[in-house]
Amino acid sequence: MIEIRSFRDIARLFFIFYNEFRLAVVVTVSVAVLGAFLLPSRFESEARLLVKPGRETSILPIEFGDRQTLVAPSTQRDPVVDEEKMLTGRPIIRKVAEYYLTQMEGQAPQGFWKTLKHHMKEAAGWVLDKLRSGLVSVGLSEDQTPVDRLVGKLEKAFEVTHAAGSNVMEVGFTWDDPYIAQQVVSKWIEFYQEERARALGDKSLYEFYESESRKLARQIAEDKNTLATLLMSIDGISSKEKLEAISNRLNKLNAERSEAIAEQSGLQKGVTSANQLAMGLPKEVTTLRELSLNPVRQDLLIKLNQMQVDRVEALKVYKSDAPQINDLDAAIDSLKAQIDLENHSIQNMENRAPNELFTTLQRNSLQSSTRVHELAARIAAYDNELAELKGDYQRILTMEPEISRLERTLAEAEKSHALYLSSLEKARIDRELDKSRISNIAVIEEATFSPARVFPKSLTILLAAFPAGIAVGFLVIYLSYLLDQRIHDGSSIETAFGVPTWCSIPDQRAEDSQTAIFDAAIYRFYSLLPRDRLANEGLTIGIASARHGEGVSFIAHAFLQVLADRKIGARIAVNESDVAKPGEVVLIEASALSSNRAAFLMLRNANLILLVVQAGQSTVPVIENALSILRTAFQKVDGVIVNRRSYEVPASLLARFENLKRAI
Repeated sequence: MIEIRSFRDIARLFFIFYNEFRLAVVVTVSVAVLGAFLLPSRFESEARLLVKPGRETSILPIEFGDRQTLVAPSTQRDPVVDEEKMLTGRPIIRKVAEYYLTQMEGQAPQGFWKTLKHHMKEAAGWVLDKLRSGLVSVGLSEDQTPVDRLVGKLEKAFEVTHAAGSNVMEVGFTWDDPYIAQQVVSKWIEFYQEERARALGDKSLYEFYESESRKLARQIAEDKNTLATLLMSIDGISSKEKLEAISNRLNKLNAERSEAIAEQSGLQKGVTSANQLAMGLPKEVTTLRELSLNPVRQDLLIKLNQMQVDRVEALKVYKSDAPQINDLDAAIDSLKAQIDLENHSIQNMENRAPNELFTTLQRNSLQSSTRVHELAARIAAYDNELAELKGDYQRILTMEPEISRLERTLAEAEKSHALYLSSLEKARIDRELDKSRISNIAVIEEATFSPARVFPKSLTILLAAFPAGIAVGFLVIYLSYLLDQRIHDGSSIETAFGVPTWCSIPDQRAEDSQTAIFDAAIYRFYSLLPRDRLANEGLTIGIASARHGEGVSFIAHAFLQVLADRKIGARIAVNESDVAKPGEVVLIEASALSSNRAAFLMLRNANLILLVVQAGQSTVPVIENALSILRTAFQKVDGVIVNRRSYEVPASLLARFENLKRAI
């Protein structure tokens, strides 16, 4: 636990973990040197294959083009990927492994280092075989043949790639011998071409298409005969067209029948209305009539005029209420009443003829009745025809599924027959191409022989060994810093544990120049004491530690010396009842709290309790446990004293840094 605040703290961190740094550098450099000389050499052989556009790299298979298969939209398919999968397939790798075990294994290497590595490899293989046998015997592993184990090694050593958009496959194979690597790549490509020709050359494809086309031809003939029989029974060329024709006729008949019924109803209502009108009309009408004035009425008018004249003459003689005048008025009123009863004119002659309106109504009623009877007969005919058509429609409906099935089957069969005939020709061409061993894979670069090893790069490893060791060393320092829980100074104690740091006492085993710092730390301890309480009551100070050997007695005696120099009475507590008197300081030594029960009895009377922490040795869990014990027992911890604090950076190095800083 160290706080990084400046470059000096980083330098101090380096010297704290200097041993780990040195060990990491030594181990890294040693491993690099040993690897540069002892790692098995690896040589690479390369080849290039060109995938030319051809029938074997079609964008879509035959069935996609012939069957109108729906293909989901996707990125453009790269046919070279399929070739890579085929090239690295297990069947080809197994053939290469069998060839290697039978033809190439057991060849003795040339040269001292190669022979040494070969024997070391054999020894390691023997050990691995024994270990593998032991694992197989206890059921932790499965028994594998040498071919199976070699297949896994060849698969890891073989690599095939191609650049984006390129049709060239780049083949690489890494092995411990350049000649063997070249031979393996050559045989690998040879086995690949043979396996590819065998897999793609389907010899039974032509026979399959031929037999299927014949089978479909027979099926088409049988379906046509059955369909013709059914169509003759329904008297049509298609069930769908026949049903449509009957449906159209039914709709037309229904429309005509509805019109006839509507017309019949209208005519019947017209006949009824005409009969009712004819009943109120006369059968004959007057065509000519001669009229004259009524002579009786004329005579009465003359007499009335004469009486009125007589009344006027009588009024000259008599008064208006005389009997003579009253008689004349009565006669005049009687005459007027008689005149009103008479007609103005009289008919002398009249000609009569039949009523034309009545005759027309009778004729139209007769015609409508006749039309009503005609419509009734037509409606009956419509009903008969509709019943017959509905029967035919139901009969065809029962036969329609079978006819439709035959039509669909026949259409699919004819389409499939055409497809098979087209594919039959393609299969014949493919068979002839396979017989001629025509392929779209061309070897544009044979397997190379490269005596320069690709691994290990010994010179590169040796040059990078020391820088890599330095980097690993610094990484170890960083990891050690993260994992280190030791207390190195008191700067973070109060933040981490909530207890103030009273002083940090330097390690007296360091250089003599540290004596002044030691005295300053002890006097700082003295300066923090409560003087008023010391003078009035005295101070009993408990100095505790979590473990033995953390410097409790050393600090107590050093503090006694400071108090003696200050003419203050001070002593070490003898027992638990030993307490300080006014003006006196009593120091209680309570080390190893976890195993020293008497320490708790001694600390009961302490006015101040201080915990001693040894720098570079005490860890965070130990301090937390000690603080927890003290707080549980006494409800307080007044401070922490960091003992044996050392500044790991050499003074000479610091002096050089200071000189360099001043020079800059």
